Amino acid sequence: MALTSTSTSTSILSPPRTPPRSGVSSPRPSIATTPPTATPPTINAVKFDSELLKVYIKQLLSSTLQSASWPESKDRDRVKAWMKEIGERVKERMVGIQPKGFKYIVLTQINENLGQGGRADMVCHWEDSDTVAQEVFVNDSLICICIAFAVRTY
Repeated sequence: MALTSTSTSTSILSPPRTPPRSGVSSPRPSIATTPPTATPPTINAVKFDSELLKVYIKQLLSSTLQSASWPESKDRDRVKAWMKEIGERVKERMVGIQPKGFKYIVLTQINENLGQGGRADMVCHWEDSDTVAQEVFVNDSLICICIAFAVRTY
């Protein structure tokens, strides 16, 4: 179907471009002049060994918290000390596994175990070389969750 403009029919063509109202350029870049976003290369990117880290985290949580029990309210600083120790040691191990090229994030959470259920989910958008390792430790008194992220830097 060809579109033709006649005096009796209307056209579906775009309106003609009007000249700018002033000679000042727009502060907003036009779509045509915006350079494409550079995507970092991931073909030969080093991948972090998350399986090695998972084994370490599992052993660390077990050895640190095996005989631990949820403290009374006056001794809650012990929980903070456990979380800090676990987080620091996991981060140090991550640096030992892959010293350069990654940023590391370690989240450690310890809760009193009162028989409650729990559920968590995580959604990430990242490169193939980025990874996450997580472990859960449970005894009769407490629940510990440790999540470690290795995010590739370029």
